[in-house]
Amino acid sequence: MERTTLDMWVGAFVVAGFIALTILAFKVGNLAGYDGSETYMVYGEFDNIGGLKVKAPIKSSGVVVGRVSDIQFDNKTFRARVSMKISNRYQFPKDTAATILTSGLLGEQYIGLDAGGDMANLKNGDQIKLANSAMVLEQLIGQFLYGKASEGAPEGAKAK
Repeated sequence: MERTTLDMWVGAFVVAGFIALTILAFKVGNLAGYDGSETYMVYGEFDNIGGLKVKAPIKSSGVVVGRVSDIQFDNKTFRARVSMKISNRYQFPKDTAATILTSGLLGEQYIGLDAGGDMANLKNGDQIKLANSAMVLEQLIGQFLYGKASEGAPEGAKAK
């Protein structure tokens, strides 16, 4: 009888482990926030998307309101075209601004929406006009180092 009880506890522990791994896989795969509600598609064109990925969250005031559904490169404008699915529960004005932001110093990148004041709302297929690109850490460090190098250079050697 003791062997059966022990086998039952081991089985329960293994099932709990599989459930924990499944939950972890959904968290890592960025699928935990999907609520299955109806969505509408809007687009934004960015000069630099940094490390933004498909299924990255779209947030407004810290609340996840949608997900990035596709990222394409436009050969005419030489910009990244990002397709965003936003839940129908959240309506944004036409003059909404989209900015690529980072959670923490080296965290995941997401799109932040800042609502404007227009009376008309974004509709399916609209393009967000105010799209601010990602700040790339390497570029910021390069600009800082270049600025420090030019400060320490002799008067005649400074860039003009």
